[in-house]
Amino acid sequence: MQRIPTITASLLLGVSFATTAHSDLLEDIRSEGTFTVGTEARFAPFEYIEEGEIVGYSADIMDHIMPELEGVELIRMDLPWQGILPGLERERFDYVITSVTATPERMERYHLSAPIADATMAILKRAGEEGISSPEDIAGKVAAAQAGSAQLEALEALAAELEEAGTPVEDIRTYTGVDEAYAELGTGRVDVVINSLPNLLEAERTRPDVFEVVGTFGDPVYFSWAGRDDEESASLNAFMDEQIQRLNEDGTLNELQEKWFGGPMDLPLELPAAE
Repeated sequence: MQRIPTITASLLLGVSFATTAHSDLLEDIRSEGTFTVGTEARFAPFEYIEEGEIVGYSADIMDHIMPELEGVELIRMDLPWQGILPGLERERFDYVITSVTATPERMERYHLSAPIADATMAILKRAGEEGISSPEDIAGKVAAAQAGSAQLEALEALAAELEEAGTPVEDIRTYTGVDEAYAELGTGRVDVVINSLPNLLEAERTRPDVFEVVGTFGDPVYFSWAGRDDEESASLNAFMDEQIQRLNEDGTLNELQEKWFGGPMDLPLELPAAE
């Protein structure tokens, strides 16, 4: 696997990554020889750290894309999720290579790429826990999700529906990293965790004695990557879309999905229009 430099969040304290205005970001990346992206390497199996390296589904996709940027070095800045999209807007990096749930609000604010994976919402409970077999069963329970995430928004929407039906959720707790929420679930401090189905299946696969996926809820949702929605970034956004669509059409994404998720995903070439 290609070794990719990683910049951790701690290094950002003394370093400014502000960039100047670009007439064509893709041209600048090619001429300068560096492609700097923001990622959250705490989201297995999409992106996570193993033996000091960022690995996972997204890393493997980039291994297939970077040869199309010959002579360019990929530099990944590993940040907490809460700093990813704000960092993109502040031009601390060129692009986001991490799992961004495609919501209508984000589609208006950023250029979201062609879909890279299914992101449909699902529920995780403790293995063998009785009384939680459907989304409605989180009524009266303590539910958790990652702060600032689309999964938290989905949980809050579900909780509002249950409240209106007279069966409210007991409490919603948020965590900086989803691994913290999993740990709280394992110790019994929360009853369920809301996340995307692929991530919850990974949690169940790695700790089947502890976790169990209940099922999905809501409309189909997809994960994308993200770029700035401006004239300077248009060429880079188009390039990344073309590469993801190429890998979708030639079956490479399905192969990587088999490797990382245990089965292929049926992904559209483009995101459905926001409603």
